[in-house]
Amino acid sequence: MKTRIIVMLSFAAVGLTAAASDNVPGKPQEGPILLTGGDVYPVSGPAIPGGQVLFDKGKIVVVGKDVESPSDAKHIDVTGKRVYPGLFAAGSDLGLREIPSVRGTIDSAETGTINPNARAEVAINPDSELIPVARANGVLLNLTVPDGGLLTGSSAVIQLDGWTWEDLTVKAPAAIHLEWPRMTPSGLRRGGAATGEETSPAASRGDEQLGAIDKVFSDARAYLAAKKAASPSSSGHHQDFDARWDAMVPLLQRKIPLVVAADEVRQIEAAVAFAARQNVRLVISGGFDAPLAADLLKKHDVPVIVNGIQRLPLRRDDPYDSPFTLPQRLHQAGIRFCITLGARHGASEARNLPYHAAVAAAYGLPVDEALKSITLYPAQILGVADRVGSLDNGKDATLIVTTGDVLEETSNVELAFVQGRQVDLSSKHTRLWEKYREKYRRQGNGKAVAGEGAQPNIKG
Repeated sequence: MKTRIIVMLSFAAVGLTAAASDNVPGKPQEGPILLTGGDVYPVSGPAIPGGQVLFDKGKIVVVGKDVESPSDAKHIDVTGKRVYPGLFAAGSDLGLREIPSVRGTIDSAETGTINPNARAEVAINPDSELIPVARANGVLLNLTVPDGGLLTGSSAVIQLDGWTWEDLTVKAPAAIHLEWPRMTPSGLRRGGAATGEETSPAASRGDEQLGAIDKVFSDARAYLAAKKAASPSSSGHHQDFDARWDAMVPLLQRKIPLVVAADEVRQIEAAVAFAARQNVRLVISGGFDAPLAADLLKKHDVPVIVNGIQRLPLRRDDPYDSPFTLPQRLHQAGIRFCITLGARHGASEARNLPYHAAVAAAYGLPVDEALKSITLYPAQILGVADRVGSLDNGKDATLIVTTGDVLEETSNVELAFVQGRQVDLSSKHTRLWEKYREKYRRQGNGKAVAGEGAQPNIKG
């Protein structure tokens, strides 16, 4: 038995080692840095050709032209390059899921269906191999979301550089996440007591789930009321701590939003009605049919997180390009939105975030809106726009320098800074590129290899 345990622990150690990145987090900024000569895209304003960005102590000091440089500033010439804020993926399980086929590398879901107390940030693996891969393509911020069950837990906005989960966390909790039940075309029930028809199994499950959601909010409100009654100013009252309902308090106090996963128009309408009844802030995740409920969403100021552009239509009779045109239709309807990849694409796809925005631009979304949809808009929707999302004075110096348009696959990220720390852009992908470049160099008997001296352009 002891031998078996030792062998099992050895395999577990090997598995953990295989899933751990050896990239060293960036050093704290030691002095002012001035990026000069490149085209600066603040996102919150017009582009600045041949602009400059000065940052110090992890914060942006000034963005513009003819910036007065401190005498001790380090100058980095980025002439011919572009400077952008770090890209923001507003919803994936990055840091919670490593290898889908290896159960020991997955920590994205808790058992049970009601888990508002599940905190994404404490489960994040800072040594994930997928973090450097996403970072190498300009994704420096992520909304890490738990999954599984009905009320899946609270998400966290993280920055993709740091030693521990505390280093990575920008905001937690960022939102509470809810999977809205599927609804039948004729409503939740088919028939019903009035007609004497039987209720379908799917409709019954939907009824049960909606009942469970109502009970969660009722119990959480009762807990909050009891907690207020048990305040120090009251006498003789005591409320036992309950982690589930305590996690709901920021939501009930409208400090964070409820992010509801819903694609179909009936789901969206039901979710908006529920949020209005409960007086909570609402964000729709998915939102395939959101343009059909445009007036309702605008009336209640409900933004949409579009979960992936490069996907199939929702229904067989939908136009083939309906996923590609969704952002443009939301923009045209005046609905606030941002673009992410969503759980269906997996954490390993986070690196492809800019190309989803690029497809939306190719199908009618203005290019500047496409850029905002993966930088400023997710920061605004998730309540962190005072720190990230654009290049503005006083915000975190979380930014990238690219060889060209960040939405184009031919562009590479040459420099990245997270809170002023220059981060390592190597990854498992670049190391494999170096490995096999050496293989072909050797096969060429020392002759020059195609791409010799070039930077790897590893996408897709």
